[in-house]
Amino acid sequence: MRLNDLDERIVHALAEDARRSYADIGALVGLSAPAVKRRVDRLRAEGAITGFTVRVDPAALGWETEGYIEIHCRRNTSPEAIRQGLARYPEIASASTVTGEADALVQVFAADMRHFEQVLERIAGEPYVERTKSVLVLSPLLRRYSSGPPEPERGTTSARTAE
Repeated sequence: MRLNDLDERIVHALAEDARRSYADIGALVGLSAPAVKRRVDRLRAEGAITGFTVRVDPAALGWETEGYIEIHCRRNTSPEAIRQGLARYPEIASASTVTGEADALVQVFAADMRHFEQVLERIAGEPYVERTKSVLVLSPLLRRYSSGPPEPERGTTSARTAE
């Protein structure tokens, strides 16, 4: 399923604030609240919207240290094997296979430096891991939580046309 421009704008509004009212979203996109609700219900039924969630500052939960770990795997390690191995770590916020020298990149939140080091050591000890390389975040500069590509600025044209 591919979203048209109007559906995409609704999804972006919900991604910014999932508690936003249908009336508020309707005012943003030029629809009535019932029309927005029908579209959101359809997007949920079709699987384009998979759920609603809350974003919590990791520091509020005691996770004050953030870092990234590049994972270099042994030969013939499948992405599924990496995913299964990493799924056991609650400290991992995201993990992706990547291009370049590393096979995967993992975002980790930890309580402190020692905790990050322990997570790093456990990941490095996984049977499929050949070596790791890590970096620590000093200050997050920009975080975007919306789904999909960014919306074009008002007055510019989108590469994608409305259906």
